[in-house]
Amino acid sequence: MSQVSDAPVRRTTEGAVPTPRAGSAPAVEEAPPAAAPPAGDPAMVGLPSFLVGSVALGLVLVEFAPATAVGASIPIIMTATGVGLLIATIWAARLQQSAVAGVFGVFSGFWFSYAALVLGLTHNWFGVAPEAVARTQELFLTSWLVVIGLLTIATLRLPMAFTALFVLVEVALALVLISVISADTTWSRLGGYVVFGFAAVGAYLYVSGMTVATGGRALPTGRPLAR
Repeated sequence: MSQVSDAPVRRTTEGAVPTPRAGSAPAVEEAPPAAAPPAGDPAMVGLPSFLVGSVALGLVLVEFAPATAVGASIPIIMTATGVGLLIATIWAARLQQSAVAGVFGVFSGFWFSYAALVLGLTHNWFGVAPEAVARTQELFLTSWLVVIGLLTIATLRLPMAFTALFVLVEVALALVLISVISADTTWSRLGGYVVFGFAAVGAYLYVSGMTVATGGRALPTGRPLAR
């Protein structure tokens, strides 16, 4: 009798599901900490690269160098400016800063293509006849007028200093284009002074960015024209 009565009790005990003790909490696995996003400011490379090429081009346009030395600015533009802006473009893209990468990429293309234009026309790399040189320059300037104009409109949400820089670049291109069409170097000299103008804006932006990078406060750059 005792063996029969004990069997159901044993089966019930063995089949019971254990319950958590009072006051205990279920174990939760902690997620690994997210990796910190890469930091840095590509403008610290892009702006001085842009600045040195702008100064060199401005000096050529105001005829600081002889008229025969049309390629005087190319060593700076083709290496320091073009390569520096390309590095800044890749850096900005790595940080997923699409707008910054787009701006630096556009200007990298401009400076590289300008160097190719001057060297190509000087050494007749592209088979351009002498009577077609002026028209080739007009094609180059008109094409970049369109692109820089679109860039200016597309970046109106940036601080006003950037808009001012792009507008001055557009004005300089227009003045040099007028100089080529009219065969009057007065217009290209005016364009050179405008180049110094946007170089000054670039220098201001560079100082502002470097001040922030060294622990200071950014300089005022104006409110965006569009929101």
